[in-house]
Parts: sequence; C-alpha cells; structure tokens
Amino acid sequence: MRNLLIINWRFGVEETTELLKQRFDKLFFTGSPHAGKIVYKAAAEHLTPVTLELGGKSPVIVTVSSDLKLAARLIVWGKFLNARQTCLAPDYVYVEESVEEKFLAEIKDQLTSNAYTYDAESYTRIINAKHFDRLEELIDKEKLFFGGKSDRSRLYMEPTIMRNSTWEDKVMEEEIFGSILPIMTYRKFDQVIEEIKAREKPLSAYLFTTKKDEEQRFLHAVSFGGGCINDSIMHFTNPNLPFGGVGNSGIGNYHGQYGLEAFLHKKSILKKATWGEPNLKYPPYTKSKKRWIKRIM
Repeated sequence: MRNLLIINWRFGVEETTELLKQRFDKLFFTGSPHAGKIVYKAAAEHLTPVTLELGGKSPVIVTVSSDLKLAARLIVWGKFLNARQTCLAPDYVYVEESVEEKFLAEIKDQLTSNAYTYDAESYTRIINAKHFDRLEELIDKEKLFFGGKSDRSRLYMEPTIMRNSTWEDKVMEEEIFGSILPIMTYRKFDQVIEEIKAREKPLSAYLFTTKKDEEQRFLHAVSFGGGCINDSIMHFTNPNLPFGGVGNSGIGNYHGQYGLEAFLHKKSILKKATWGEPNLKYPPYTKSKKRWIKRIM
C-alpha cells in the first residue's frame, strides 16, 4: 500500500479532519463507532478502502455450569486491565440468576486484592478529566455493589461493580470505556442470547460454560468480531487469529498475516505466449464453435 493513513482522533480533531480531505490508497482507523462513521464518510468521497477497528458493548455470559472463581478472576483481569480503557474488554456481565450471589462474592474477593487499590502502581488512572467526569455520571449509587470511590485530582477511579443493572440504565447506553462493570441476571440461556442479538454487534464477546450445547449456541447465534470461551481478551494476543469487528464494531481485520493482507491489494496478472492464439474465441460464433465453447466452459 503506497499511500496509507492511520488515524486516531487523539492526534487532534482539526488536523485529522484536514487529513481526511486528502486522497489516500487506504485508511486505517481505530476508535469509536461515531468517529468511525466520520472516517467512513470521508473515505467514500474518494472511494478509499478502509479498515475500521471500532468497539461497542462487549458482553460476558456466566452460566451455572461455569467455574465461578476462575470466571471472576478472568473477568476482573480483562475488565480492569488499563482501567478498562481497551476496546475489547468486557463491558457488562450476564450471570445466571441462581449463581449471582456466589459470583458477586467471587468478584469482590478478586477486587479486594491490593492490585486495585488507590496506591497500587499497577492500577491505571483514567486518561483525562473529561473522560473521568463522563464515567462519574454513569455510576448509579443506588445500584452499587462494590467500589464507587474516586479522586479526580489523581484521575483514580476505583473498580466499581453495579448490580441489578438494566438496559434502561445510562451506563448501558454506550461503551463504558472505564472502571465500571454492570451486572445483569438471566434465567434461560436462550433469553440472554436474544438480548445480545437485539443490540449492535460487539467487537468481542465472552462465554463461561462447560456445556458444549451452550458453547455452540453462543458461537452460531451471536455475531461478534472475536472472543473467548472461558477466558477474556486473550484471543487478541494470538497472531494466528484475525482481529477486527463486524457491523457497528468495525470493518475488516488485521494481526499477523491478516494485517499484511489488510494493507495490500492483490493484483491479478495473466501472462501468455504470443503464439497459438485460438480462432475459437473470435466471431463469427458458428454452431460448431458454440458446441466447443460449451464443452470447454
């Protein structure tokens, strides 16, 4: 790809907007679906191909058959890695109603580790004050199960768990991209599958189960960019797996060989000898020629 533009809005909105007016052979953008639509619209002016790695509300399903302690450990790690400021982190959890209390206890046990406290060097701060304030507005104090403390002067936001969340809550309107984890419950597995399918297609999705039928139902019924069974985020680390979204969460993919192909155009070339040109392909197309052409084709 001779003329490539890789975009991230943090470089400056005005500068990026001006760049998008120029002609490129390829546009690669990572960011929100809203900004992705702006990039896509600009690319259409020159019919420029794009790779859009966006995001969305990546769901987690925790079933009654799962190892709840392991599930809690992996979800907490994946969710609060970089204070959830990663595009493929778990955004919310659906847990089977009968094991909700046990699951929440395991989550709390994981979060009481020193790794998530105010002074922990390994726990990331929120990127800036603007996003810190946005996250503060998403916390419903009446639904707090754990956390909720914050310090704006240090951009620290404690890992925060909200239970009894619903799709009507403000925190469920768009991707959170911060240290808040809403928990919802379900009774029937097919119910939660339909709930997820009714929303925009996420960049990632995660299922914790030991049942093959639930695994297959999840994989075949739900459309998402990529994900894990009994893990979180780790599919991103495998260079042999393509990474990218689908629908509202992105266009195209990359990583490893897929990354090379994302930035290349495969040019088709046929080279032939200058002798032996068949008369069969030239008019007039007699009945005899047509018979031979049909046999060949």
